[in-house]
Amino acid sequence: MAKRDFTLLVGEEKLQTQGHLHRNVAVKYLMRRRRSVLMTKDKEKVEKLFTDLPKRVSVAGKNKTHTYRVSWEREGTTEFEGSRFVFTIVEIAVPEISIQA
Repeated sequence: MAKRDFTLLVGEEKLQTQGHLHRNVAVKYLMRRRRSVLMTKDKEKVEKLFTDLPKRVSVAGKNKTHTYRVSWEREGTTEFEGSRFVFTIVEIAVPEISIQA
């Protein structure tokens, strides 16, 4: 399976990226954001980064746009119990979002 081009919409930000599936592109981006919080030592900066983590991510391909709701936890309580800054991602049904080039 070849990689395809996707546009990642996070708030007002648009990022161009490549990947195989819409969900995998979103997870890769969220893991990158999670790592930045995990590797930061300054407590104040960690608080700011944690509050700035995205709660909603849209991934637009050529034909379809998938939107995901992201729930962040400081410490995992379900599947990844004890892990820090765990997120769960759930696809939500939203009307199509048009992207201007």
